[in-house]
Amino acid sequence: MQDDKKINVDDINYAIYKIGEWQNNYEINQIGLSREIPVTKNTLTHVKMSMDEIRKSEFNIGDMKVNGFVAIAMQLNPKVQEMDLEDVIKLEEDEFNNIVSELDNLELLDDNETISLNGEEYLIYNLIKDCHVTNSIPANDFTEKFYQNELKKIEDALD
Repeated sequence: MQDDKKINVDDINYAIYKIGEWQNNYEINQIGLSREIPVTKNTLTHVKMSMDEIRKSEFNIGDMKVNGFVAIAMQLNPKVQEMDLEDVIKLEEDEFNNIVSELDNLELLDDNETISLNGEEYLIYNLIKDCHVTNSIPANDFTEKFYQNELKKIEDALD
């Protein structure tokens, strides 16, 4: 972690979010299940690309091909597991359209701004490329604490 370091908002090596709530409720879309709201153009682009990649992934459930969001939800969400698969597919489509609408209407920081790496206004992740995968590493103590708390919530939900 760096002291008093400023980063450019348009630095592609960082993903920057604020903690917030989405306008809609989501059961399937992992982006919408997070409280991390993108605040930069680069982060928004990365989130949309990630969603597209998950949706492009195909899995067979029974005799149907489903996208990655549906497959993940069917594996991890007990509420969704109780639903008819066709209803889950429809719900995923509705959620996708809602989250894209929300993403398209976010207020973003100006690309010419700088922010403190160690502030507590934004969640900042350092994006590190490892072969074909990009890892998001908390870039400051504030983000690390938030990240650890979110992991604990997931662990507790799985117990």
